[in-house]
Formats: sequence, C-alpha cells, structure tokens
Amino acid sequence: MKPADLSKVAITDGYWKKRADINRTVTLITEYNQLKDTGRLDTFKQLWKEGMPNEPHFFWDSDVAKWIEACAYSLVSFPDKKTEEMVDAVIDDIERAQWEDGYLNSYYTVKDKTARWTNLLIMHELYCAGHLMEAAVAYFQATGKDRLLNIMCRYADHINSVFGPEKGKLRGYPGHEEIELALVKLYNATGKEEYLRLSEYFVTERGRQPSYFDAELERTPGIKRYNRDKGTTMPYAYVQAHAPVTDQETIEGHSVRALYFLSGVADVAAITGRNDLLEACEKLYANMTQKRMYITGGVGDTPDIERFSYDYNLPNETAYAETCAAIASVFFCSRMLNITGNGKYGDTMELALHNGIMSGISLDGTEFFYSNPLAVEAKAVLEETLEFHSHMGYKRRKWFGCACCPPNIARLLSSLGSYFYSTDGRDIRVNLYGSSEFLHEGIKLSQTTDYPWDETVKILFSCETPSESMISLRIPGWCEKHEITINGGACAAEYSNGFAQIKRIWHDGDEITLFFHMPVVKMQAHPNVRHDTGKLALMRGPVVYCLEEEDNGKHLAALFIQPADNFDVVYDNEFLGGCAYLSGRAFRLSESGYEERLYKPFSAEYEEAGIKAIPYAMWSNRNPGDMLVWINAMTTPE
Repeated sequence: MKPADLSKVAITDGYWKKRADINRTVTLITEYNQLKDTGRLDTFKQLWKEGMPNEPHFFWDSDVAKWIEACAYSLVSFPDKKTEEMVDAVIDDIERAQWEDGYLNSYYTVKDKTARWTNLLIMHELYCAGHLMEAAVAYFQATGKDRLLNIMCRYADHINSVFGPEKGKLRGYPGHEEIELALVKLYNATGKEEYLRLSEYFVTERGRQPSYFDAELERTPGIKRYNRDKGTTMPYAYVQAHAPVTDQETIEGHSVRALYFLSGVADVAAITGRNDLLEACEKLYANMTQKRMYITGGVGDTPDIERFSYDYNLPNETAYAETCAAIASVFFCSRMLNITGNGKYGDTMELALHNGIMSGISLDGTEFFYSNPLAVEAKAVLEETLEFHSHMGYKRRKWFGCACCPPNIARLLSSLGSYFYSTDGRDIRVNLYGSSEFLHEGIKLSQTTDYPWDETVKILFSCETPSESMISLRIPGWCEKHEITINGGACAAEYSNGFAQIKRIWHDGDEITLFFHMPVVKMQAHPNVRHDTGKLALMRGPVVYCLEEEDNGKHLAALFIQPADNFDVVYDNEFLGGCAYLSGRAFRLSESGYEERLYKPFSAEYEEAGIKAIPYAMWSNRNPGDMLVWINAMTTPE
C-alpha cells in the first residue's frame, strides 16, 4: 500500500495535535535560530576562514537539510510566507555553494577542496547529500518550487558519474547510510531510472569483498579512519559493511545507520520486487525486536559508537537509545508495514512514537534528548559529561555539538499525518490512532478520540454517494480484547496480519466505533535480559510509564511492587500538558538497622508507600531528578 498523501491528512485534536502545533509554532523557529547561531546556515555562504569561530563540521549540511524538510512538511498543511522566505534564503546560499560539476558539500568547500570522496568510511558526504535530496523532494512537493530539486538532481547526476560498477567509477558506498532511501525519493519525484539503479547499487555493493574501505585506505594512507580518536580502525560491522545485507544474521553497528540503511533496502525491494532484500529486512527486524530493542521502542544499547552490541544486552542507566534511532525505526517499520501489510510493523512504529521518540523533546518544544536512558540517578550524572552527546543526561539540552536529533524529530512531527493511513485504490488502512481527518478519492474518514489516554476511537465515514471499499483497522498487538461496532450494531470483520478488515458499501454518516480494553499491564523482560531480572515495567496501551523523583522521592531503586496490585488510571488535563498517570502502592526497603553501617545481615523490611507513574515520554519536564522504568517486583516463588 502507499502512505497517505500528507496534503490529504489533518491532525485535528488531542495529544498529537498539541505536539504538532508546538513543533510548528515553536520548534521550527527555535531550531532555525540554533542553526544560525552555531554557524550551520552560514557555512553555505562560504565565508568561513581558518581561525574564525564556528568551525564547520562534516555533518552540518544534514542538520540544515532536515530543518528544510521539516519546514516543507509544515507548509503542506500550514502555508506560511515567512517560513517559505526563510527556506528560500537558505536555498540561495546552497545554490551558490554548488560546484560547477554538481558537487555540493559545505565542509569540503571551505575546509579542503582536494579531499572530496577520499574518506567515505568516516566523512559524511553521501549522507549529507541524501538529506539534502530528501529536503529537495519535500520542498518541491510542498511548494511546487523546483530550484532545490534541480540542484540536487545535478548533485545526484554527479554522484552517479563517480560511483557504480562501471569501469572508471569508484565501487564505493557511504560510511553513514541514508542516500539509499533518498535516491528512491528522488526517483519517485523525477522518474529518472538512474537514481533507482544507483540506490540499488549502494544497497547491494555494501559489504562485498574485497572491501572498498580497505582499498580506500591503501589509496590514501593516513586518512582518519575512526571518529573517536582511539587510534583503532573502524570495525566494518559498525557501518553494516561486514557482509552483504542478504548474508547478515543480526542487526549490527551504529543503530541510526542500520535503520536508515534498512529503510533504503526496503524501498529498493518494494520497487524491484527483490525478495532476497525483503527477506533480509524481515530477518533483521526480527532480531532487533525480539532481542535488541528496549521496551520503549528505543534501539542502540551502547554509548560506545552508538551501536547495537549483542543479544539481550539492554542496560538501563547507560542506554543510548538515540532519538534518531527510534525515528529511523519508524521510517523502516512504516515501509515494511506498507510492503507486507503485517500489523507487527505498525506495533513497533506506534511503540517508538509514543515512547522512545517523544521522550526526545520537551513539552514546550525547545529542548531535546540525544539519548534516552531508562534509569537515571541524577547525582551520578555530572554536567561535564554532557559536552557532546549527553548520553547519560537527566536534563534535556537546547542543542548539541552533534545536533542530528532536534531537526530529525521536527521533520517527523511535521510529516506525522502521512503515517496514520495507507491506501490501495479505494481501500484505506488505519495504521495509527489519533483525532484526524483523511480525504481519499471522495471518501473522508474522521477519527475522534483521546487515544492513547482513552480506550474509544470513533471513525466517521463521509461520502457524497455510497461507496464500496475495505477499511482495515490495526488491532494493536498489546490489545488482548477489543470490540468493533458500526452504527451501534454488530460488525462482521475478517482478521488478517493484525488488521480487522471491513469490506462493505459505506454510506455517508456511517460510524465505526472501536473499543480497546486498556488495563494497566505489568511487563517483564526475557530472562536473558540480566538488567531487568526480577523487575517489572508498567504499560497501558502503547504507553510505557516511569517513576520520577518529583512524585516518588529519591532512591527509586529501593521501591518494590506486588504484581497482583492494581493501579488507578487518572486523567488530568492540566498535568504535563494533559495525560493519564497511574496511581498505586509500592513498598520501600526500610533504612532502619543500618546505623553507621553500609551493610547488615539480610532481613527485608518494607514500608508501604504510594507511588505515581507518569508516561515515560514526559519525564524530565519538571525538576531534574531520578527516573526509573524497571521497578523491583515483590514476588515469592511457588
């Protein structure tokens, strides 16, 4: 199926409307100011000289590109002359920065014009090119202006003249993937087959032996091969180049790169019909979700080079779970959902959206997390560790030296409506739930709901004349019991791959009502996840909950919950911007008997305590303090 045309979707109310409005009115201008103040925008003016402040970095072009893309998606639904003028001014500078042969990279233009295409493993030329291509396609689709699109077609033509299997070309591919999916977008926008072929080349050449990266090092001895200055060679699994994707058994390396890459693999598989590529995507998805993903939908467990490490290694306090990685997971899963029609991909997409992604931005839209840990002891985290990535942060920051996440979350929120629905002819599939409207071929669906806080979703069907079509409704994997009615009566639905399919002749005013039973569920991790042994996490619907010091005092690790205890669900429209929190009881280990002692003979003594759990996505929006997702379970073996 095809994703919904963004111009045909409106998010009308509820949780996602609040988040999208803040993104449009606050985050986009906040990020523009940061891009300006840190020198990223001005780098395209080519005025920087050695010794000047704001020395350019090799990934800066991508930060600017993602912001342009975010603005473009916003302009689809909310035309705004000022925003358009800001973007057009940036495009002016980009156009002037392009080389005569089509090459375009601000870092090499001002830092070292002789070194382009010499260090693909580390430097981000192709990665930045990909993000600029995505921005160009989005801006063209939003405004009809093709100047940036033409600029990027010239660049893509140049790249196509440099790379490929043909004689005289470099058989290289990017160290940081992304251009693969971008070239497919460029192909879809222009119809130029060479862009699709180049994407397929990058996808299938990666990991072949002998390694291009080995040849690159032999050709240019002494080039920087590792981006942490440890004097070691970058492991090729880190960039998913240890084997062709069809031979890979586990998802490896830098988590953002891996999922951008798989998004491109899925795109190529969908268009070319290559089942070997699709099977590779399915295999690596299974490994990720069954053995290497946090309960929040976050991925990438190890701060050391931001990577997947090994099965079941999911530490909480040092979890990297980069915001960008969760966003990349949504990109990948949305593609797989449309290709296969399997609702499990929608479940993973929803989990990341409601938890591992939205934790990455403050409720006011001005501060961000780069990484998203699942446990924090604030006193153990020193501010001096936050200079670059803040991988152990307990407080969001306004910007980062590596600022990939802020504009990434902005472009996702600006384009969110396109993930809600998919189409195939007149058939419509509802992938995500939230108050929204979707117009498709004379049919309008109107969702009304306060999901994920409320259990009821109403979908009103509008059409001028009766229309036969299939409406498919994703039944979330977390939902063990649900009801569907049409106009208050029984509904005959068929179920397939996690979707309830209703095919009938629809009349104007028909209304579907879904009721998802949403109890508070105590979740436990696989026994091999040693970090969570003997612990439980609280979920309600797609939302993961956590404890914060603000509500529960310090030393959260001393709290225990009885699995049989019930929790009250309390909706408060004023609390944290409006959400449902959980209220219940726990037992805190007593500190008595430790007088001037650090240890004593074991004798568990507990004091009953009331606890309050809030949505994980909303933590760290009040006073900085401790936080915990996995809570001790008070159990007695049978």
